[in-house]
Amino acid sequence: MTPAPAESGPPEVPTSLRHTPLVDAHVALGAKLVEFGGWEMPVAYPSGTVAEHRACRTAAVAFDVSHLGTVRVGGPDAFDLLQRTLTNDLARIGPGRAQYTHLLDDDGSVADDIIVWWVDDGWFDVMPNASNTSRVVAALGGTDTTSARAVIAVQGPDARARLEKVAPDAASVGRFCVSRFAWDGVECTAAGTGYTGEDGVECAVPAAAARSFWEAVLAEGVVPAGLGARDTLRLEAGLPLHGHELGPGISPLQAGLGWVVGWAKGDFKGRAALERERAAGPARSLRGLLADGRQPPREGAHVRSGDAVVGRVTSGNFSPMLERGIAMAFVDTSAGVDVGDRLVAVVRGREVPVTVTKPRFWPPAAGGAAVPSGAGGS
Repeated sequence: MTPAPAESGPPEVPTSLRHTPLVDAHVALGAKLVEFGGWEMPVAYPSGTVAEHRACRTAAVAFDVSHLGTVRVGGPDAFDLLQRTLTNDLARIGPGRAQYTHLLDDDGSVADDIIVWWVDDGWFDVMPNASNTSRVVAALGGTDTTSARAVIAVQGPDARARLEKVAPDAASVGRFCVSRFAWDGVECTAAGTGYTGEDGVECAVPAAAARSFWEAVLAEGVVPAGLGARDTLRLEAGLPLHGHELGPGISPLQAGLGWVVGWAKGDFKGRAALERERAAGPARSLRGLLADGRQPPREGAHVRSGDAVVGRVTSGNFSPMLERGIAMAFVDTSAGVDVGDRLVAVVRGREVPVTVTKPRFWPPAAGGAAVPSGAGGS
């Protein structure tokens, strides 16, 4: 993808909305369409976000995530280019695997969070967030193949069993593995990735075959789900969203994602700034906030300990599984806030009592930070 990484600026603003190959299918299903990252996307179907969310946790849903970019990088220099541009160490994996990684700015902040599908020798499909595709092309080169395919994410505990009836080779791909499969006489790619906290498979299907594949998946009892449920699912699972828990001024270390940095490999963009922050310690850290009741702390709300403001909410919503308000927030490390502490989030002048948790809420008994398991969210 050997151009030097470009300086990050604001995400591109399209003059008109783009549409995925499945837009007519969404309209036929009665989906509510909204603008998202320059695309017109389904936010919910008539069943509603809460029902779609619960279907993903208990059975299987399908998301159209074709708005996410695909930048194809190939050739003998592709591996070295990715190694010196992105944070993670591709030497940890190999062909037929996927890896979560970051593109940094010079100040160490996250310009984009990315999934790399290492499809075959010398063939990488780099998956940026929708609004950052041109930024990633500028940084890596390669070919933007986004418009040539649809990406359908089948997610949930029953996802593989339902998908197996449609595309057995896709259903059998391992977690964080990548494989090719045939559908309707065309070559497709499957990856054991997603953005829900559940098991599942993301299928890249040529645009001409996308609707037949989508309808075959739904015919097996998979529920169509929109971006509203995708957001509440990722928040319950503690997965970061670019523009909220990642973005300008936010480093991987602040977001609790230091494991995504390949410190043992060579230089990469933003490394010097990140090393300085590691030596000094990040000034803030990402925490979870569990509300006492249904009222969620909302993005931008101040978080207080006594009379002192110690943080700010980055994402907040109602948890359909816990039936309580949940949020993620950056909290000043100097405040000494720890898991189990009681704080207050101020939502439109109202105090919402919260308990500090690790930034993961579902499943309730899970410990540790959530691991991003698929393409990013915007």
